[in-house]
Amino acid sequence: MGLLTFKGGIHPNDGKSLAKDKAIVEVMPEGDLVFPLSQHIGAPAAPIVKVGDQVLKGQKIAEAGGFVSAPVYSSVSGKVKAIAPYFTPTGGKVSSIIIENDGTYTEAERLNTRSLDLITKEEILNLISEAGIVGMGGAGFPTRVKLSPKEPEKIEYVIANCAECEPYITADYRRMLENPEELVEGMRVILKLFDNAKGIFAVEDNKPDCIAKLEQLTSGEPRMEVVRLMTKYPQGGERQLIYAVTKRAINSSMLPADVGCVVDNVETIIHIYDAVVNGRPCIDRVVTVSGDGIAEPGNFKVPLGINQQELIRAAGGLKGAPEKVISGGPMMGFAMFTLDVPVTKTSSSILCLTKDEVAMYEPSACINCGRCIDACPSRLIPSRLADYAERHDEAAFEKEFGVECMECGSCSYVCPAKRQLKQAISSMRKTVLANRKKK
Repeated sequence: MGLLTFKGGIHPNDGKSLAKDKAIVEVMPEGDLVFPLSQHIGAPAAPIVKVGDQVLKGQKIAEAGGFVSAPVYSSVSGKVKAIAPYFTPTGGKVSSIIIENDGTYTEAERLNTRSLDLITKEEILNLISEAGIVGMGGAGFPTRVKLSPKEPEKIEYVIANCAECEPYITADYRRMLENPEELVEGMRVILKLFDNAKGIFAVEDNKPDCIAKLEQLTSGEPRMEVVRLMTKYPQGGERQLIYAVTKRAINSSMLPADVGCVVDNVETIIHIYDAVVNGRPCIDRVVTVSGDGIAEPGNFKVPLGINQQELIRAAGGLKGAPEKVISGGPMMGFAMFTLDVPVTKTSSSILCLTKDEVAMYEPSACINCGRCIDACPSRLIPSRLADYAERHDEAAFEKEFGVECMECGSCSYVCPAKRQLKQAISSMRKTVLANRKKK
């Protein structure tokens, strides 16, 4: 079978060689830990501790603020120092619980679990919800909600997003190499929820070692399969992944469940395994620290809430003064103005780059070359949408399906005029969606 893919996309320099061969190293925190109450899509979590309280590692410190929300757990033992606004990697300040680490890591009781052979579907969903698991690839959508479609019997595919198509990031790659059994067992847990579904591990073909490991572990498993994807950005985008694997298309008004699919990324699935089988809440994750501004790029397993400056130090520190620091990947991540922010559930990577190449270029007029159209995975006309956005023509923007943009940045990457197409479209898209909610 040929390599699975989608129309459009680009092939940027992936930069993965800096960290892909670096085994995961565990890092313990030095200073206070900060736990934002909004690490997910939906309602913020509500604190259930107060200043001065002693807490244990793995103790719930904030409960879900609604159905679309997720609880927060302390990753260390110590004392609640403050509950106050604190900057997050996306640049905003949100209410956060600040805990002074006592260095003992005394653990709370784990979540109650039962043998996977005996556990019910409702118990699995409750454990996933109670553990505070959200989409850890960056979206942050509460996993309990994603795994609770209206008609679970119509789910035909559970797709493990093993693409990791963003340049530089290698956290999922190392997870697949070092913890493949946990990934496969996490898939087994999810398949218990969907009687008619098949588990698909979708891996880009630039990871042959991961493909070999997963094929070996799923050999003889009738409900699991490993498929090879063409290495291309944004192959790991939810819509692109679903189309590549199933040839089923969805748009912004649809959910993957509408075409019989559920998609979760590697880190999320491993945390599902850890919660349901081991009773561990979501209190840590693997983060890639990379870029040419980092002395010793690598992959680190860290407690949630650890300060990102400590992570930089664990990677040997900075090489000079980087011109750009990004939370996440260079294509869809967020530029940061400070490293004094915590690692959250959605922090997949910290990139430090010696040159801000985007800022080096002065945009010029569109030359109507059409490259952005060829690259767009959503099959839009980015140059036209950017024009509408710059003129604040909301009606025309909507008429040309501007809300279908997935904000991947492929158009800006290929534009010979160096126009900031993605930024313009993204701003207008947010305005349109905000105005829709007011109606």
